[in-house]
Amino acid sequence: MDSAIVLVSGGMDSLVTAAIASQEYQLSFLHLNYGQRTENRELKAFNDIADYYNVSERLIVNIDYLARIGGSSLTDKSIEVSKADISSTEIPTSYVPFRNANILSIAVSWAEVIGAKKVFIGAVEEDSSGYPDCREVFYDAYNRVISLGTKPDTDIMIETPIIHMKKHEIIKWGALLNAQFKLSWSCYQNEDKACGECDSCALRLKGFQEAGLVDPIDYVIRPLYTK
Repeated sequence: MDSAIVLVSGGMDSLVTAAIASQEYQLSFLHLNYGQRTENRELKAFNDIADYYNVSERLIVNIDYLARIGGSSLTDKSIEVSKADISSTEIPTSYVPFRNANILSIAVSWAEVIGAKKVFIGAVEEDSSGYPDCREVFYDAYNRVISLGTKPDTDIMIETPIIHMKKHEIIKWGALLNAQFKLSWSCYQNEDKACGECDSCALRLKGFQEAGLVDPIDYVIRPLYTK
């Protein structure tokens, strides 16, 4: 069985992506600590998910320079985490400048060393109105960078299996694969009970509501985000 690296933030999308990758590959998990507000809770989710899939090969990378650079409400506590506005086409305050390019670089370096053929990331185009590094064109371009910047005999590809899916479709697929949503964490703001009001909580709750399922994690409040 070929090996693959899965970028696991601990969130719902990375959980389902791990479940998908586990069907065909021997998994290694990569997690990024970058000074985000919920760093400890995300790390716990990462390890819980890795335990569930019996992943022994884990790389946890600390790059606090993203916090020192700032520019995001996730890393700069002087910037308020904005309340959810699902209909907005503006880049939200939670955008961490070029974060995905940073973690992909680390993943490709590791993949070259361990011989992994794939790097899986749970990017979703639905998020791309806010996050430019969640668009398919970004990953297509990055795959070209990999082919140019690695050894000639290296064959590494980024895989984005859920990139064209809506949240409710991701949740339904995850449920079919027995993904343990209770192990994941999506809230941008809290580490005990999810706030229910940030962009990430809103998209997650809306997805569960549209899928006709109940999100198993605890929330401070559970607004109704479906029409």
